[in-house]
Amino acid sequence: MPRSPFSPAFWRSPLRGPRFTSLLGLVLLGGITVLFVTGLLSYAAYNPDLSPVNDKTPGKGLLGFYLFAWPTDPHWLYRLTQGVHVTLGITLIPVLLAKLWSVVPKLFTLPPARSLAHALERLSLLLLVGGGLFEFVTGVLNVQLDYIFPGSFYTLHFYGAWVFFAAFVAHAVLKTPVALRNLRELRRPGGPGELRGDGNELTSPNPGPTTVSRRGAVAFVGGGSLLLFATTVGRSFDGLRWSAILAPHGGAEPGNGPGAFQINKTAAYAGISAAERSEEAWRLVVTGRGGTVRLSRAELLRHPLHSAALPIACVEGWATSDQLWRGVRLRDLAALVGHDEPTDVFVESLQMHGSFRRAALRANQVADPRSLLALFVNGAELTPDHGHPARIIVPAAPGVLNTKWVGRLTFGDL
Repeated sequence: MPRSPFSPAFWRSPLRGPRFTSLLGLVLLGGITVLFVTGLLSYAAYNPDLSPVNDKTPGKGLLGFYLFAWPTDPHWLYRLTQGVHVTLGITLIPVLLAKLWSVVPKLFTLPPARSLAHALERLSLLLLVGGGLFEFVTGVLNVQLDYIFPGSFYTLHFYGAWVFFAAFVAHAVLKTPVALRNLRELRRPGGPGELRGDGNELTSPNPGPTTVSRRGAVAFVGGGSLLLFATTVGRSFDGLRWSAILAPHGGAEPGNGPGAFQINKTAAYAGISAAERSEEAWRLVVTGRGGTVRLSRAELLRHPLHSAALPIACVEGWATSDQLWRGVRLRDLAALVGHDEPTDVFVESLQMHGSFRRAALRANQVADPRSLLALFVNGAELTPDHGHPARIIVPAAPGVLNTKWVGRLTFGDL
């Protein structure tokens, strides 16, 4: 038996072949395209062109060509797009690993480059494999709240996605026609489809004994994906959260009562003391072209209060159901300081350290009547962990832009 992986006979699995690889490749073709689009939408939802505090990928240049003012309708938009992005990414992990296993002999093909075109194909394959592993690993670590990156997750994941997707598109252009031809041969066992495309590199010249059929292997991969889907998707739905056993925000809701819904950051973690949240100490500073006003919570309660049923949806893919928020409209606070027409707003939290303690919102978000400086949720005062004494809630915005423990609002063009 050859001991070198550079020998085709070293790879003996009878499962490898163009049909198996083509099927996995076409699944990834659709799935990764959806992942890329929903990932770009997630980046757009942060409104990174609005203010430097929202832009976690400086120097993006032309890579920000698609950015637009993130809408507030439908109010569940970010909950949907980010839920699909994260859940689909986790679901595709078995398919990705099976696809990499199926083509591993190609990584050891000799000579390394038979022509310039072949050299470019091998380079795209290297970027494809490395980029794919990088994106999936960093994504899973972020979902699991394991921030062990050498830099900002947003920057690394954003640029990594562009490198990976460029290689993915090049690979898809080269290989999709071959994959489709191979799959058309599925009804012809032993037909010429088995020898098309990469047959000489993927099919073992000396296969070992068959222990499982290719249909069985496909079922095994599909079953793994379904298992990951079933144990992940529930964190986007309060009624199914108990099933999300592989997610940090799975399991039972945190406690009982009006404030018993998910959070990422507690008041204690953010360093928000009871003293600075107290009625005596806390004042909301609102600034605009008409001047500055300072409002206590009691003074805010004298303004017209409005209600909105909105979810909290996080970049990690988890979400709550619609919670009933009640507070003062952002556009009414803008009018207090001379902005009769809604404008951008810069929001600052009492939190002194950590990312997204400051955030910016666009004028269209301020204008929406459901955008509130919330004082109550589900008929009760905000709890400390949900942002007492006041927090931002905006339809369709990522959770980190719904700033908690708000201390200052500055209205004006940003």
